[in-house]
Amino acid sequence: QVHLVESGGGLAQPGGSLRLSCAASGFTFSSYAMSWARQVTGKGLEWVSGISGDGSDTDYGDSVKGRFTISRDNAKNTVYLQMNSLEPEDTALYFCAKAQSGNYYYLDNLDAWGQGTLVTVSS
Repeated sequence: QVHLVESGGGLAQPGGSLRLSCAASGFTFSSYAMSWARQVTGKGLEWVSGISGDGSDTDYGDSVKGRFTISRDNAKNTVYLQMNSLEPEDTALYFCAKAQSGNYYYLDNLDAWGQGTLVTVSS
């Protein structure tokens, strides 16, 4: 059974940084692309970033490009999201998700989700 557990959320000041982690189990981690997405209360899900199974390919949503960095450690079955230069608009519940197949890591190919970790950016 696929299990994804996010951690690392919390309160950060504008301009600050946080690092999110997502521990995965129940599948061959290195064989699947992984993604991060976020949701603001009352709004739809926004795709944030994705990474291929071997980590060689990444992509970012326009709102976080240049500020966030996705990475993975396949030996630890963990994917990370380093978030720098945080803005109040980054406040959201952040989810990690597993791609259904291959290295296509966008929202329409994600089939398993964690419970989310809350990030609040405020002074």
